[in-house]
Amino acid sequence: MDGPDLTKKDAEAPKTEDKTSKPKRKKRSAASYAIELLVKIVLTAAAVWALCTFVIAIHVNHSNTAYPMIKDGDLCITYRLGELKDGEEVSYRHDGKVCFGRIAAQSGDTVEIKNGYVSVDGYGVLEDVVYETTEDGSLIEYPYTVPDNCVFLLNDFRSDVTDSRTFGAVNLSDVEGKVVFVLRRRGI
Repeated sequence: MDGPDLTKKDAEAPKTEDKTSKPKRKKRSAASYAIELLVKIVLTAAAVWALCTFVIAIHVNHSNTAYPMIKDGDLCITYRLGELKDGEEVSYRHDGKVCFGRIAAQSGDTVEIKNGYVSVDGYGVLEDVVYETTEDGSLIEYPYTVPDNCVFLLNDFRSDVTDSRTFGAVNLSDVEGKVVFVLRRRGI
């Protein structure tokens, strides 16, 4: 069969533009990639800063006042938002240091410590582990009424009286938040 050579004709035919094909994209320069990376780094840093300033706080415990829940050297993350409740472990600032304590009473509550027993408004403090709490070394008078916008904090290691028994109630503005995560760093 001698027919026309289609491949030859197609090769010689003038090329027409295909309107369905996508236009060619310009190649991006190294500078545009660098600017995009820089913008992503700045946005990530701003998000981490906002998170660590307004939502959480990260601290390393440098004492045994919160023992056994938080040990010396543990990394603690506290949640700044939300309502504080009795019995929660919180971080707070006192004399320029970050400390940890458990909320025993809140504004308007009356605290009484007698014979190794803590009562708030006449009722015993509900705790998972009952700690003997002494009034020895306490610098405040009992019964003690917690002032407005304050909390009464006790160390978990109750024989250490460097808590509200010594310096009174802690203002809520000094409370950084409740402890939500503890990472044991010793013995790893």
